[in-house]
Formats: sequence, C-alpha cells, structure tokens
Amino acid sequence: MRGAQEGPDAVTARKLLGRRALLLGGLQGAVLLTIAGRLRYLQVTASPSLSEMAERNRISVRLLQPMRGEVFDHDGTLLAGNLLNYRVMLVREQAGDIDRVLDNLRAIIPMSDEELLARIEEISDHRTFDAVTVAENVSWQQVARVSANAPALPGISVEYGSTRTYPFGQAFAHVVGYVGPVSKKDQQSETDWDPLLHFPGFQIGKTGLERSLDRELRGSGGNRTIEVNAQGREIREVDGAEAQAGRDLRITIRSGLQTYVTARLGSEPAAVVVLDLSNDHIIASVSTPTFDPNKFISGYTESEFQQLLDTRGSPLINRPVRSVYPPGSTFKMVTALAALEAGLIGSDDEITCTGEHQTQHRTFHCWRSGGHGQVNFRKGLSESCDVYYYLLAQQVDIGPIAGMARKLGFGTRPDIPLPDVARGLIPTRDWKLENKQNPWQLGDTLNAGIGQGFVLASALQIAVMTARIATGRRSRPGLLMAIDDNPVTRSAPLPLDIGEASLEMVRDAMFAATNHRQGTAYGSRSFDSTFQIAGKTGTSQVRAISLAERRRGIRQYVDLPWKDRDHALFCGFAPFDNPRYAIAVIIEHGGSGSRVAAPIARDILMAAHYGQVPPLEAYPPELRSRILDEQKLLDLEGLGAVPGGPDNEVRA
Repeated sequence: MRGAQEGPDAVTARKLLGRRALLLGGLQGAVLLTIAGRLRYLQVTASPSLSEMAERNRISVRLLQPMRGEVFDHDGTLLAGNLLNYRVMLVREQAGDIDRVLDNLRAIIPMSDEELLARIEEISDHRTFDAVTVAENVSWQQVARVSANAPALPGISVEYGSTRTYPFGQAFAHVVGYVGPVSKKDQQSETDWDPLLHFPGFQIGKTGLERSLDRELRGSGGNRTIEVNAQGREIREVDGAEAQAGRDLRITIRSGLQTYVTARLGSEPAAVVVLDLSNDHIIASVSTPTFDPNKFISGYTESEFQQLLDTRGSPLINRPVRSVYPPGSTFKMVTALAALEAGLIGSDDEITCTGEHQTQHRTFHCWRSGGHGQVNFRKGLSESCDVYYYLLAQQVDIGPIAGMARKLGFGTRPDIPLPDVARGLIPTRDWKLENKQNPWQLGDTLNAGIGQGFVLASALQIAVMTARIATGRRSRPGLLMAIDDNPVTRSAPLPLDIGEASLEMVRDAMFAATNHRQGTAYGSRSFDSTFQIAGKTGTSQVRAISLAERRRGIRQYVDLPWKDRDHALFCGFAPFDNPRYAIAVIIEHGGSGSRVAAPIARDILMAAHYGQVPPLEAYPPELRSRILDEQKLLDLEGLGAVPGGPDNEVRA
C-alpha cells in the first residue's frame, strides 16, 4: 500500500506542506475578511460621508453674468457705468453646515447678526444648487484670505462682477433710471425666458432707460464647466462660453445743460423739457425734486427711504413725460390756429374785454378783473386775454380745436424709449359721453379753449407743440442717438399741414408776449439782439373759484395751501428769427407763469445758447443785480461750463 511504502522523510515533508497550506489559507482568509470588512465599512458605515464627498468632487456648471452696457450723453460723457466688484458666493448643497460656514466666513469678512440672518434667509429661498451672493464689494485682501481658507469654507467661491454707478447722480436720475434685484414679479412677467433673471443677485433696470432698454443693456449670460474637488477647490475648467456684454447707449441729453437745469429748478416740484430744433433731440429733460440713484445700488436705510417717500412732490415721478397738467394759456395757440385755419378771424378783428363773458347759464371770467378793453389777435395772445379766447372757442367749437391739438402733438404718446410716457387728454363730445355719461356743454368748449377743463398735457407735449409752431414741421422728439456705434436713424419730419400765414401770426404774437412792454413775459426778455425769445405764459387753475369768493375777494397765492395753488407754465422758442431751441417749463403749484416759469425758461434757453451759465450782459440792465444774486445761490459747484452751445457774443 502507498502509506506503507513511504519513508520517514516523506511523511515529514507532507506534514510540513499541509501546515504551510493551512497557514496560507488562513492568511488568504484573513485578507478576504479584511477586504469584506472594508467593503462593508465603505458601503454601509461610511457611505453617507463618501457620497457627500463624491457629490462635491464633481463637474460644476456656473452661469457667468455679463457686463451691463454703459450709457453716454450726447458728447460721450459717461452717465451710467460699471465698477469692478468682488463678491462671495455660496452654494447650499456644497456647503453642508451653512451656519458653520458663515461663521467661518465672518472671521474674514465682518457681518452683523442682522446681515447674517438676512443671508441665511436668502439662501433658503433659492434652490440648493444656486450660487447666492453672501458678500459684495469685498477687498482684494479679503478675496485672498477666502481663497487661503477654502477647506474651512466649503461651498464658498469668489467671483468678480460689476456694480452700477451713476456719476451725475441726481441730474439724470429720471432719464437714465437705476437698476435693482430681479423680483418675482419681474420673473413672472418675462416674455422670453432668460436664465439671468433666475440668477441670485442679478440686477435689471427698474426705471428710466435702464428699464425700457434693459434687454439691450443686459447682455446675455455665459457659463463655466469646471471640475471641483472635495475641498471645493477648482481643479480645471472643462468647457465654457463667454458672457456677451450688453450694448452701450448714447443719448441726446447734454449733461452740462441737464445739470444746470437741475440746479436752476432747485427742489420745488417741476418739469422742464428742452428740444434742439435742428434735429428734434431732447437735450434736457429734468424732473424735480430728484434723488440719487446710487443710493438704490448701495442701499437705502429704512429711515432714508421713508424720508424719500415723504418728500413733497414725490421725487420718484418722472414729471416731464409721465405727469399731465391742465396746460392753461399755453394751449391758446391751439385755439388760435384752429380759428385762423377755419378763416373765422383776421389780425385786425377786435372784441371788447370787460373782464367777463356771459353765457346763458354761467359767467366766465378773465384773469384781469377789469378786462383788457379792445383786443385784437396779437394783443389777445400776447396779453393772454381769456375773454378773447372764450369767444374764439365758441366760434370754432371743440371738434376743430381737438383736431388742431392732435396735429400739434397733444393727445398722443410721444415715441421715446422711456417707461410710462403719458398720452394726455384732448376731450371731445364722444369722449365725455362715454367717460362722464353726460353730454358736452358750451362751458366745456370755453374751458378747453383756454387749456382748462378736461384738457391735460405733459411738459414734453407742450414742448413738441412749441417746436411744431416754431418750425412748421411735424417735429418728433428723439432721445436715443446710437446703440453701440450704430446711429439710430430717424425719418425727416413731415410738413405740419398748417398754413404758414397762420403760423406767422401766432409766432408774432408769441414774440410780443415776451418783447412787447404789455406782454405777459416782458420781464423775462433777452437783452441780446441776436437771441430774442418768443413765448407764451400759462397759469392753470387746480381749484374752482366760487361766486362767493369772487364777491369777497379771491384769496392771494400765499394764503392758499400749496396743493390749491395754480400751476405756473411757460413755453417758447429762440432765437426768434432762426429757431434753434424750444422749451416747456411747468412749476407745480408755482403760481403765476409770468412771474415764476418764464424767468426759469429764459435762463435755461440762454444756457443752451451760450453754452455756460448765462452772462449778465444778456439780461436787461435793470435785472442784472438781481440775476447776479440768483446765480450766486445756484448749487453749481463742480458743474463747470454747460457744453452744447456756441460761444456767442452778446449784442444789445
């Protein structure tokens, strides 16, 4: 048998081999048990933390914000620009313990408890993978410290973007507007879905050009596809597309003139529009009181914003284009042209003004209680005789008056790129029946004939009317000159379709209003023989004067509450013999147009003409001392010259 044949040495060798096999098997079993244990640890015990590390060590796609387009004035001066801004972002799903991460961040970037709570609330309002801004305008030193402490700041990254800045502050607040964070209402109202509107902290235009041309200024977002390790460090950029910067805008406003007008108006509620008649450009559009749009970027405190809201005159309203007023006697040119074109009156036809006009049911009063006596066309307009225009309106009737008003630009919305541009109101018989459920009355026609009653117009519309009378063209105001380097082309204005003889009669009467001794604006004439102004004053009532008050005496301006005082208006053009500028001025509750609005309009027209604060030699000698005192009170520090006007010599 085999076992019997083996010798002692063979048996010993076989036993040794068995022990070795057993030892090797044991070692293999131990290794397998160790591997199994490790696998169990990785798959069961350490699975959550490893899954989190794997989730964070991954490919990340980040949206890149574009640089917003800039806005420049007529001469290339910056009106809205961008400042480099380092911002710290946090992604919730990568951060883990948000409270701990933000506490670590506060050791680098100071943050109050209130700010911290606001950041936590904002982070919770967004999706877990959204990058939310937790600190802005951080310094380069802080950026370096955040990068150096990246392992203790999971989910934190630093990006650079831009912050909007408005170098001229208050002067362009209403025209240029300002930007602000995207609201839920903005997201809901978007017509074309844009991922930028869902990017936390992204800002869009809220008012002015920033709002109406936001799409052009906004640009389009880019993206970065990057690999990020478990510690949050960027390993490499896998792919990406650059963001496309927004387009730059160049507008027609002249910054020097705009700042002068702002200073000249002060803080009283007012609206001014100045047009360049050589090209129909709006070269100034000012609304006061105003505000600093930079504060909407840096952030108003609660008390500061409440103070802004409580300021008399609502500073946030863009009065020149949005607010409408009874145009008062500035509307008399409309009634005059309607009568002239209908052949109902000649230059020598006269009426007698006794101070009132009787109708069957009512007495209509002239602003001059004793009347103007014998009045012809020139005197009727230059001295603003109400009775003359009551009779004229009664002859013409509301239909032709409304038609002439629309021909001169009233009752239609001017086509300019600003939000909330007002249409105004030119009433008709059908309009009253539909909106007031009452038939049209003769008194409605008489009131409309002097720019009262239902008639409403903006300062921009009154400026357009003045421009059309001055040029005989269907002037259309323009505000946008170029997008990037591409000029905005506009078709040449059409003829006004009003007889030149009728226009000449109105222009002549407007010249008399400012330059004839009895004219309502004679105190605001120019002493420069090469720059004479033609214009029309207006004082529009905002309250009815009862018969009882007339009998005991109409209350004086200073005795009335501010909201019950008349609006002061003036419109005009200059130079008379070769019109270059047209203007409309409305001072809310300012009182008399001749005493308040006309002097402001004169100064602004002169500033546009001379290209600087008007020289004293351009004023009548008896006014120069007072004008000098007024100029000293203007807040013109740092404004310098007013670019955009020729260096003209004053000629008496």
